Amino acid sequence: MAREMFEPIYRDIFPFWETISQKDRDELCYHSLAMTYPKGTTIHDGTECAGVFLVRAGCLRVYMLSEQGKEITLYRLHTGDMCMLSASCVLQAITFDVMVDAEENSECYVISGPAFAAVSERNPDIKIFALETAVSRFSDVMWVMQQILFMSMDKRLAIFLLDETARTGNDIINLTHEQIAKYMGSAREVVTRMLKYFAAEGTVSLSRGGVTVLNKQRLRELAL
Repeated sequence: MAREMFEPIYRDIFPFWETISQKDRDELCYHSLAMTYPKGTTIHDGTECAGVFLVRAGCLRVYMLSEQGKEITLYRLHTGDMCMLSASCVLQAITFDVMVDAEENSECYVISGPAFAAVSERNPDIKIFALETAVSRFSDVMWVMQQILFMSMDKRLAIFLLDETARTGNDIINLTHEQIAKYMGSAREVVTRMLKYFAAEGTVSLSRGGVTVLNKQRLRELAL
């Protein structure tokens, strides 16, 4: 049953599929699960090899958590995206821990980390694919680090608001100040202060649990 369910999907998304043995294909399929995660669920807490996630629908948030409880969002995964950083047993050279939450009600295919690691040991093409998939995300991670280290708060917030409106196709951003601060790796008080400044300029309007963008041109000027 597992083979019939997963093999047609994996054949389309894994470039190595036709180069590995049928035994290895069967092992990956047998150790796969179709999972549904309600919004707000912590899918991976960084403490074990959770496996490889393939997003079928919804949105996952990949982030780091400091000892003090401060969160920094590294990137988001949408339909068709894959998360390799949650499979530390596959990429042993990556020694930092990441957390993964379901930002929306999400459906995923999950391949067991140990099973994927075992098959990849026998197939260099899989190791190369896993590494390339992980490396492709590091440009997103470095962009986040660049913002935190080198950009002013007004510029960072302007970029965040523009990205959110582009992502959702809506000028109303249904996020609290606390949530925005978590995504940006900042303090809620700092975000609130800057949003009030934007509101005083007429760039945004604020409501309970949300922000409405009124002047995108002004945000674009700040983001330059």
